[in-house]
Amino acid sequence: MVNARFQRLRSLIPLVGLGSLAIACTPSPDTSRPPTVTILGSITGDGQTTIEQVMQPFTDATGIEVIYEGTANFATLLPVRATAGNPPDLALFPQPGLMADLARQGELVPLTELIERSQLETAFAQTWLDLGTVDGELYGLWSRADVKSLVWYRPDVFEAEGYAVPTTWDEMMALSDRLISEGKTPWCLGIESGAASGWVGTDWIEDIVLREGGTDIYDRWVARDIPFTHPVIKTSFERFGAIARSSDYALGGAIGVISTPFGDSPQPLFSNPPGCYLHRQANFISTFFPEDVEVGTDVAIFPLPSIEPDSDAPLLIAGTVFAALSDSPETRALVEYLTTVEPHQRWVESENYISPHQSITPDSYTNPLLSQQAELLANATSIRFDASDLMPGAVGTGTFWSGVVDYVGGADLDGVLQAIDTSWPENE
Repeated sequence: MVNARFQRLRSLIPLVGLGSLAIACTPSPDTSRPPTVTILGSITGDGQTTIEQVMQPFTDATGIEVIYEGTANFATLLPVRATAGNPPDLALFPQPGLMADLARQGELVPLTELIERSQLETAFAQTWLDLGTVDGELYGLWSRADVKSLVWYRPDVFEAEGYAVPTTWDEMMALSDRLISEGKTPWCLGIESGAASGWVGTDWIEDIVLREGGTDIYDRWVARDIPFTHPVIKTSFERFGAIARSSDYALGGAIGVISTPFGDSPQPLFSNPPGCYLHRQANFISTFFPEDVEVGTDVAIFPLPSIEPDSDAPLLIAGTVFAALSDSPETRALVEYLTTVEPHQRWVESENYISPHQSITPDSYTNPLLSQQAELLANATSIRFDASDLMPGAVGTGTFWSGVVDYVGGADLDGVLQAIDTSWPENE
């Protein structure tokens, strides 16, 4: 159902003609062509089809055609188009670090110049507004949240073997040790992802930093107030390495971890007998499960536990965020639509998708596992965004990713950490 604010968009159309809104709209000189708004993003394939379906009610209501262009070269293409004076009206960023770079270069339009801040505050909790803010200005309008701090397991196997779901890091490692003693391999893990190889490992390390040092250390690390060589960061690498570099803990050992594509890595979880019993990965990994696996019945999740007993485990997240590169009546109308519940409801009905919109509550999801993830997100005492996505690209999606691959492959940790830290661009 279209909510009241989006219904208002419908009511404005007769006042100014097809596809225009009563917000200082000037009709296009070429009245034979409908007005358009363009979006550039990194999502392609089925995801692009979903985006087009999500935008259709907006077009039906306003007459404004939404043209979405998905490209694997988003991170390089968008800055080139922006600086060349040919930007899209909006961009859908997979990494807010790039959004922040363009905002500081003056390429983005603050959302508060396009829409009332009160509308954004109604739609999103302060945490999400803060995550979309750069140097005091709000630029980011969130479309999706990915919960990363999840461990996947098979409840039928746990019940049959008498394994308890761990609630602390020590319990999780004790379960791993028990599995090893029984001649089993605890963890599925693969970090191969083409040019992006290593990101799976950075997720592990970020999750551990949050548990090892808390949110203060994490925030200072992201801001480079502490270096990669800091003891907490080094210890977090070592905790990860104790699993990823070990043929006892990780299926295939270091070579298997480096060479296994991340989407293939959970497959052994579903063999009989299982090739592994635990898999830490974000909610989107379920799209890579075998087709006959029923999520929520054949496979379940628990949150990656805290290291300190009796302490709440922080939640590591990622997500996609819209930002505007133009100020036009069409852009303003689409931004307003994206603050309504309509597109978010359509997204959660179409995909393995968690919405940050406040009106999409855990009971909005028909999939019980998505509902559980949404509840974890809603009840988390502390949430932090993926650090590698927030750091400068040369580090976060550069030396941090490649450094993890080097470390798992046997490189000296001190040298790896120093190399990552040295790569941080000056004045950033």
